[in-house]
Amino acid sequence: MHRLRPTPSVLDIASRLEQAGFEAWCVGGAIRDALLGGEPLDWDLASPATPDQVREIFGRRRTIPVGIAFGTVSVLDEAGVPHEITTFRRDVRTDGRHAEVEFGASLDDDLARRDFTINAIAFRPRTSEVRDPFGGQDDIKAGIVRAVGDPEQRMREDRLRALRAIRFAARYRFAIDSATLDAIRESAHHLTRLSAERVQQELVKTMQQVDAPSGALRMWRDTGALGVLVPSLGAVDEVALATLDHLARDGAAGRDLPQRTSNRIAAMFLDTPPHQVRAAMSDLRFSKHETNWATHIVERWVRLGPGIGEALGADSVSDADARRWLASIGRLHAGGFLRVADARWQAMRAGGLSAPSSAAVRSLHKRMARGLFSAAVEIGDLAISGDDLRRAGIPAGPIYAKILHALLERVIENPARNTPEALLASLPQVVAALQESPPSAKH
Repeated sequence: MHRLRPTPSVLDIASRLEQAGFEAWCVGGAIRDALLGGEPLDWDLASPATPDQVREIFGRRRTIPVGIAFGTVSVLDEAGVPHEITTFRRDVRTDGRHAEVEFGASLDDDLARRDFTINAIAFRPRTSEVRDPFGGQDDIKAGIVRAVGDPEQRMREDRLRALRAIRFAARYRFAIDSATLDAIRESAHHLTRLSAERVQQELVKTMQQVDAPSGALRMWRDTGALGVLVPSLGAVDEVALATLDHLARDGAAGRDLPQRTSNRIAAMFLDTPPHQVRAAMSDLRFSKHETNWATHIVERWVRLGPGIGEALGADSVSDADARRWLASIGRLHAGGFLRVADARWQAMRAGGLSAPSSAAVRSLHKRMARGLFSAAVEIGDLAISGDDLRRAGIPAGPIYAKILHALLERVIENPARNTPEALLASLPQVVAALQESPPSAKH
């Protein structure tokens, strides 16, 4: 048990509880992760002390009643970091989303209400005793996710446990016990009882925590959970799933880049019509920013992806092509788009399909990066504006937007044209061309 080394702050809090006459046990994910060789910083505690007693021991200024109804109080250490203390409890009743609990239970009662054996281990710092009534340590060694007690009962108590089991298995590369897996399959059609927010949070956690999330999403699909929760992804194919594994997760290699999670979410939907992407993400209560990001990436992939892939594969990309794609994708999304596209093309090659090489994508990325802030790729980058068109004698109206877009296209083709003199000199030709175009033409 040398791996179970709670932080000094947690040891101090546990000691204070013990001195007041209450057992203090470290429980939950920190125990699991420590036994797996990690060094968790977030240690939760369980104790027979009630929330009121905890607040009396540590004082009102150091405690936050984060979940009094469930027996949970956060205690602030000397650095102001919160640590949760929860009273031993047992479930009285549950509807699959919310549980009613009662206090006065024993530690074993408290562990018996937990989801999986790997999360039902307790460690008492004062005596170094480990309580493991359900064989969680053996399951950690064997690499198994197993429900505590009756798997079907555990799933009925909280439907989210089906998704949590899948995430743990994918995160730690564990297998799921057969009886637990059967209960997950049986639970799939009941997952509509979960709130959209809880499903979204579990999906995001999977993308954040799992190095290769294709395994988790494949299990969501194969158990029927994905079709129930995100119908537009119910038949997601293997190439789409493999794409996720070629996108690094947030925090990988010590790099905190939240956009990585956003890119993984977007990549899930590459084969989904953009309007369905927006609808699915809105249904899952994603933020407007996340929804817009994914929808934009998918829209550009549908519209530009095949052409870019073909040009990269034929090694026939001009500087003007790179600028035109940058203009269509947008400065803000260019990096994310190319990372997602590269991941998809890697997955395609791995599946025996033809796709551009990563070297070709990196080359394009460099060319786009060089023009990211120097090239004119937006109307606002032009050397003239609507005011200049008015001064040139062109009556104000919708034609202004058409003229500016036509001028931008000329500048993308040849950046040297982006001077007031050159643009104004080309106005007669541009206006004449627009007037000759049929009303339905797009410019």
